Amino acid sequence: MKIALIGYGKMGQTIERIARSRGHEIVCIIDINNQDDFDSDAFRSADVAIEFTTPATAVNNYMKAFAQGVKVVSGSTGWTEQMPMVKEFCENNNATFLWSSNFSLGVNLFFVLNKRLSALMNRFDHYTPSMNEIHHIHKLDHPSGTAITLAEGVIENVDRINSWTEDTPLADQMLINHEREGEVPGTHIITWDSEVDSITIEHCAKSRDGFALGAVVAAEWINNQSGFCTMNQMMDQLLN
Repeated sequence: MKIALIGYGKMGQTIERIARSRGHEIVCIIDINNQDDFDSDAFRSADVAIEFTTPATAVNNYMKAFAQGVKVVSGSTGWTEQMPMVKEFCENNNATFLWSSNFSLGVNLFFVLNKRLSALMNRFDHYTPSMNEIHHIHKLDHPSGTAITLAEGVIENVDRINSWTEDTPLADQMLINHEREGEVPGTHIITWDSEVDSITIEHCAKSRDGFALGAVVAAEWINNQSGFCTMNQMMDQLLN
C-alpha cells in the first residue's frame, strides 16, 4: 500500500518505521515547510494519508488531502468541534476519512472495558467517577482526546453523570485532571471512589509504537472502505 504522511514529528517518524516494517511504501512526507507538496503527483499516488499534526492545522490538512482524492486517517486532537462539518463534507463529496482520539488497539479495548464498567456502576450511586490523564510536555491540548472519549463512555452509561469538567465538578459532572510531564506517551486512570473503597482501571502506554501500529492498521482497513468511518466500525470487525 502507498502511504503519505502528514506531520513528521516523533509520531510521524514512528508511523513511517512501523509502516515500512509491514511492507508499505511511503510515497510522500508533508511537514510545515513543504505544504506545496499536497499538490504533487507523489501525494496523489497515495492510497491513504496518515495525519498527526496540531489542532490548528488538522482540518485544513484533511481538506487539502480530500482535494487530491486521497483517503485520510487522522489522530490529531483538539479540533473535534468541527467534526460535523468534516462528516458532512465526506458524505457530500465522496471523501473517505477515519479519526480516532487514540489508535492504540489496547486503548480501544480500554474504551470497551470503560463502557462496561460504567454500565455496572450506574446501579451504585455512592461511587463518583473521576479521571487523571498524563502526557508528554509537547502535547498542546487538554484534556486529551482519549480522556474525552473515555468521559463520553461514562456519560453514555451513567445516568447521574451528564458532562465532564476540568474545574471543581458539580454533582452531575465528571472531573478530568491533566498532567504534562517529560516524555510520557500517555496514561489514563479512571477511579470510582466511595467512602468505603475505590475501584480503578488504568491504561499506560509504554511507547508511541502502539499508537503508530494502530494508525497503520487503520490505514490498511480504510483502504477498502469509503465515506466517514469510525474506529468502532474497525474494532467491531477485529473483535467479531
